[in-house]
Amino acid sequence: MTNASVEKRTVKKVTRRIVPFIFLLYIISYLDRANIGFAALDMNKALGISSEVFGFISGIFFIGYFIFEVPSNILLQKFGARKWIARILISWGIVSVATAFAQGAAHLYIIRFLLGVAEAGFFPGIILYLNSWFRKKELARTIALFMTAIPASYIIGGPLSTWIMDNITWFGIEGWRWMFILEGFPAVILGVVTIFYLTEKPEDAKWLSKEEKTWLINEIRYEQELATGNKVEQHSHKKALTDKKVWHLSIIYFVYISGSLGVGYWMPQIIKELSSLLNNTQIGFISTIPYIVATIAMNYWAIRSDRRGERKMHTALPLIIGAITLIGAGLTHNPLFSMTFITLSLAGMYCFKGPFFALTSTELTPATSVVGIALINSIGNLGGFLGPYAIGYLKDSTGSTGAGLVFLSVMLLIGFILVLFLKGDKTAIADMSNRKAG
Repeated sequence: MTNASVEKRTVKKVTRRIVPFIFLLYIISYLDRANIGFAALDMNKALGISSEVFGFISGIFFIGYFIFEVPSNILLQKFGARKWIARILISWGIVSVATAFAQGAAHLYIIRFLLGVAEAGFFPGIILYLNSWFRKKELARTIALFMTAIPASYIIGGPLSTWIMDNITWFGIEGWRWMFILEGFPAVILGVVTIFYLTEKPEDAKWLSKEEKTWLINEIRYEQELATGNKVEQHSHKKALTDKKVWHLSIIYFVYISGSLGVGYWMPQIIKELSSLLNNTQIGFISTIPYIVATIAMNYWAIRSDRRGERKMHTALPLIIGAITLIGAGLTHNPLFSMTFITLSLAGMYCFKGPFFALTSTELTPATSVVGIALINSIGNLGGFLGPYAIGYLKDSTGSTGAGLVFLSVMLLIGFILVLFLKGDKTAIADMSNRKAG
């Protein structure tokens, strides 16, 4: 049997085994962190929460996430991905359910902070896990497939969350509280499943044949040697923390997250501003439109990046598209034009994801990747505090979300410029793609 045949069969088998499951986990992850945006349609009035306070409640999740992201990834390295990812799922599921019992802003501050603590390490842990199973030339496509779970969580979560809010009031408990309960429990259940389903590394994969296992192990090892110049490097936490490239990538991700999550958390209220005639369920269904378009666009863009072996411009161009269209969304008052601009901006922002993390994996050496990816994600996710809070603050100041959207567009423009200043190894992907089998 030829090496090409073994390659095709192994990549397909690994993809089918791993990607659908982590895709499901990430849907649950984003559903449990972003459903507060839908809850706000009723929760804010019930608990007397202002726009600025809601922005702070949405964003404080990322403070806890930031503080515990790097420690969580270090512990993942110590205990293994399977056990640690399971722990993350179970703990965030419990905290998510607890949100249903909040009685005011102070309770929500504490719970949302703890939710960030519980979930810290999940995303970079998954990225590191994928690096153990996929070669660089398949990475953007694989990451994009995995990250399609983000728009999918909004596509599923919008109608689901708002339907629960409008229709389930068992035992006299408000619908928005039931939403947190019913959407939090799946994380606990899947955490238990993770322990039995995920395989730690290729060497442990009983579902691969000996030939497939040997081929995959050799391919991954070859890429690690290529990245380190055939030198054996030890994982260095200090090296990652002082690496200029890690900090450059972190700032890029920070301004990107400011834009994407600023829009994501406020989307239901932005739609409500466009028409006061919509009920919660209708808002939920309308909110799926931008994410359906974003899902199609991000997968096309990632496949294009893989085929061309190019990361830098595939990372930069989506940011400038997102910036220009967000300005349009912030300045127009026509509901149709506003939703069109928001849809285009989200499509641009989601196209950024796959190429960026493939670029990150190429830019960093194995010695800095464990802590480096965690640091990039943790600092980047601080933008998840800035974006929602900035829109809330500017909405209270101006009476509209338009000023906030313009602010976010400026952040994306900064990200675009920073990507252009990256000086990566343009030959890395080509060298690996041109390597002859065997």
